[in-house]
Amino acid sequence: MGRILAVDDELDMLALLKMIIEGYSEHKVMTTNNPLEAAELVEKEQFDLLLTDLKMPGLDGMELLTLAKKRDEDALVIVITAYGSLESAEEAMAKGAFDFITKPFRKEQILLAIDKAMRWREMVRQNKELKQRLEGK
Repeated sequence: MGRILAVDDELDMLALLKMIIEGYSEHKVMTTNNPLEAAELVEKEQFDLLLTDLKMPGLDGMELLTLAKKRDEDALVIVITAYGSLESAEEAMAKGAFDFITKPFRKEQILLAIDKAMRWREMVRQNKELKQRLEGK
């Protein structure tokens, strides 16, 4: 079971994400429609995954992605946007996003992306653990 922070300036989108994720997985979702609050939460709390909209007033998804990666280089971020262009997808991936999803998305699409991200997170965690054991730490 993972902790997910979902950030979108649209309350309807946040409600939908929370309903889908908590209804069809074991994960718990915290939501905020305020990207500045999200930046504070990313600094203060540990999340397994950050789902962020790309275009938001005050602070956009790319800036949140950069903040999350600065705090934890292994941070997993999935960028969700209605402004799906190849350039923004490439930029998000270049900045370290785990995945990029365009709106409107299907329930299965978001659940699959989250499942992939959580499996990746677990594999990275196990890899680090094994590496530390091998190094005798």
